[in-house]
Amino acid sequence: MLIPCLACGSRFLPDDYFGACSDYNRGLDLVSWTCPDCGNRDDLRVLPGELGFGYPYRGRFDVLDRVRVPGLRRQRGELRLDISLDSASWRVLTRVRQPA
Repeated sequence: MLIPCLACGSRFLPDDYFGACSDYNRGLDLVSWTCPDCGNRDDLRVLPGELGFGYPYRGRFDVLDRVRVPGLRRQRGELRLDISLDSASWRVLTRVRQPA
């Protein structure tokens, strides 16, 4: 299974794709992802069996496009999102922001 970058069309193995996730926003339930090829940054929501792409809007995340990833699972933690597909798993941590 190859997962596409919606900006440049490059396709990635799940390990490369989920390894490029950098931050989990638990409040909006979204993951930040940066394409290793073109550098485009996307916000996405990991859903059972699919990835939802969209934008934060008025305090929520609106999913506009979906990419099916059969077998994709997720588990929310206090400061992390655990993603699993087949026998592989990835952990995306919440970047703790310091008060200004």
